[in-house]
Amino acid sequence: MTIKEFITSRIRSFGHAFHGWAYVLKTQHNAWIHSTVAALVFIVGLWLGLPPRDWAVLVLAIAMVFTAEFINTSIEAVVDLASPVHHPLAKVGKDVGAAAVLVAALAAILIG
Repeated sequence: MTIKEFITSRIRSFGHAFHGWAYVLKTQHNAWIHSTVAALVFIVGLWLGLPPRDWAVLVLAIAMVFTAEFINTSIEAVVDLASPVHHPLAKVGKDVGAAAVLVAALAAILIG
């Protein structure tokens, strides 16, 4: 693989990641709630003049919530693809994914 091919491949990978992020923002109502709360936390953090250590903790908490939301959305998409009809195990998969987001969001609330 040449340097040019490597760079092109990395750019394409970032494009896929940003496409996934945009998909979550377009289709998941809770992602907008997470985004709004994250923006408010950021503004309050600037207003309070938080030290770098506190910023690091807040960034990790926000990233944890978004990561959980992204994984949950991907689980939901794969479950819908694999089982377009309602199935009890499909519900379990979706419910557990939603629970992961809830745990991450509650932890972020306690942190920030």
